[in-house]
Formats: sequence, structure tokens, C-alpha cells
Amino acid sequence: MNELLKLAVKAHGGLDRWNKVEAIKVAASITGAIWFVKGKGDALKNVVLTVETRQERLTVDFPGQDRRSIFEPDRIVIETQDGTLIEARDNPEKSFEGQQRETPWDDLHVAYFVGEALWTYLNTPFLYTHDGFVTEEIAPIQVENETWRRLKVTFPDNVKSHSREQISCFGPDGLLRRHDYTVDILGGATGLNYASDYRDVDGIIVPARRRVFAYEGDFQLVKEPLLVAIDMSEITLLSQPAQNKAKQL
Repeated sequence: MNELLKLAVKAHGGLDRWNKVEAIKVAASITGAIWFVKGKGDALKNVVLTVETRQERLTVDFPGQDRRSIFEPDRIVIETQDGTLIEARDNPEKSFEGQQRETPWDDLHVAYFVGEALWTYLNTPFLYTHDGFVTEEIAPIQVENETWRRLKVTFPDNVKSHSREQISCFGPDGLLRRHDYTVDILGGATGLNYASDYRDVDGIIVPARRRVFAYEGDFQLVKEPLLVAIDMSEITLLSQPAQNKAKQL
């Protein structure tokens, strides 16, 4: 790890604590303009996410709807709560090829997008210490009264995320302030993902609020519209399989 990544990992709770976590369970509301553009409106307004830390896997439960989606890089599954298959898609990334901005999404598209996005967000910055990730500190930026140090991260080919190269901006305290990227499956659409409302969840420091906007040129914020809003209520760390008792804030 380089010095900036060490600072960030320590600020978010440290690797010793993180390595005891097998998953993060989050009750969340995920809204914003992107879902309406894609014809899915408030599809994720009330969901429960289970984000694994040892493998790229994310489950979305839809309370009161007797269904859940399961994201893995090469397969998306939607099933009932008892495991009965509703629909599935292999090689799901391919299904985005040729789409335009206004192309509507089906439920499997939504499951893939939220899977690759939230799995990355909730595993940051610890994810960057995994084998295959390449990190480099680049020039800092001044945002209002703070200097943000920036870490350029190159993802390995076997990890599905918004894009292969992303930038994480950290404040003087080492906490993530903003996550900058483009989104391959949205034709290279830009994103400035602001992280705030930090909570200490059993030793891991988690931002419970995310706001995502587009940018132009050299990371110049486009204030309208608000593309994605993520608001987390309950956040639980699972140190054993999900069916066992977990510690909760």
C-alpha cells in the first residue's frame, strides 16, 4: 500500500477490523434521476442490501415483495425469498451493449447496475488493497477550504465496476470525500459521488449518504440533475454467515 491508501484504510477502521467482516447489511433508499430516465422510478426506494467482502456478490431484498436479486459478475438472478427462480441472465454486462441514454432497463439491468456500484462503494477503500489493484497518488485538489488528496485506482479485469480506472478523493482526516469515475455500461457517463454522514458501525467508519452528479471537463460539477441519491438507515456488519447473529449499531 502507498502512504495515502494506508491513511485511508486506517481512517475507515483498519484492515485488522475489516478482515473480520464477511458482509455489510444495509437498509437503504436509492433514488435519483437515473432511475426515472431508465423507466424504473422508485424501484429501489426501500431495499435491503447484503454486500459481501470476500467475493463480488451483492443481494438486494425488496421488503413486502417476496423477491430478491443476486448480483455476481457473470450472472444476475431474481428469485423469491424461498429461492424459487423468477428470471436470470448470464453474461449480464453484454446486455447493455448498444443502449442509448433513454433506453429503458428491465429488472435485471437494475440488479446489475446496483450490484457493481454498491459492491464497490461499500468495500471502499479496503477493496483497493486486494491483489490485482494498482493505486497511485496523483495531484491533490482544493475544494472549498479543504485539500483533497487523490488516489487513482486501476481495477483488475476480473472485478466488475463502473470503469477500470477510478479516482478516490480523501480529506485531511483520511475519509473518503468523493469518488470520481465514468460508467462503461452508460456509455461513459460521468460521476462525482460525494460521501458524507459518516458513522462508526462496530469499528468500521461508513458514509451513510451518497450523492452522485455528472461532471464536465476537468471534474467540473454539473449540479442538476441529481443522478443518484443513496440514504442508508440501518447498517450492520456481519462477521459470520448472514443467518447467524450479527452485531448492529
